[in-house]
Formats: sequence, C-alpha cells, structure tokens
Amino acid sequence: MHKLMTGKRHREFFAIRPDADDTEWSPVPCTAGRIEELLLADNLDTAARTGSRTRLARWSAGALIDRPVVHDFHEEVFIVEGELVVGCDAEGEGGEAFGPYTFACRPPGAVHGPFVSRTGCVLFEIQYYE
Repeated sequence: MHKLMTGKRHREFFAIRPDADDTEWSPVPCTAGRIEELLLADNLDTAARTGSRTRLARWSAGALIDRPVVHDFHEEVFIVEGELVVGCDAEGEGGEAFGPYTFACRPPGAVHGPFVSRTGCVLFEIQYYE
C-alpha cells in the first residue's frame, strides 16, 4: 500500500525570472492597483488548515489593501525590492515605509495592515500551518 504524499513536490534549484514573458504571475485580490503572485512551492490548504506556501508577491506602484488583514496561518515576509508602507489609511496615506532587507514574522490571528506600495515592491513570503 502506498502512503498518500501531501508534502510539497521536490524542486531542485531552478532559475526565477520574474520579468520573463513566459513567467506565470497570478493576480491576488487587492483594493487598488495590482498584486501578483508567483508560486514557488505550494500545498497550503486553508480549509483543512494544513500545508505551506512559498511565493513571490509583486506589487505594482499604487497597489493598496485598504483594511487590516488577519488569517489563521503563520506568515513570514521579506521585502526583496521596492517599498511597502504598513499601517496606512484606506486611501493609502500615512503609515510607515519599509524597504529591502526588512522582515516580518506573524503568528496566526495577528492583525496587520492596511498596506500600500507607492513605488512597487517584491516580497518573498512563506505561509504555513504548524
């Protein structure tokens, strides 16, 4: 009998070319602007509360999430490039700006945001259940 494998699939080192024409970014819902994700490894199942997701999130200039966010999984976020503003108002004004090589680690239930990227940014994110 074979055991059902629920882990992420094995992927050896591979090039990530975010600006290549054949790179498949997927839209992520936001209030204004555009946020896209590039999944690197994913078996996150929010219904079953299992698994994890590793992704790049690319925010266009002006992309806005206009209200606080809360979720039931752990999340780690590393800003690779650009600038992300945390704690702005619903119109994207105010807040504190963070640039490359800054990091956030959030436990389940942590309220965070709103967010805006006035210049655009790329985030490396890991989301997971324990």
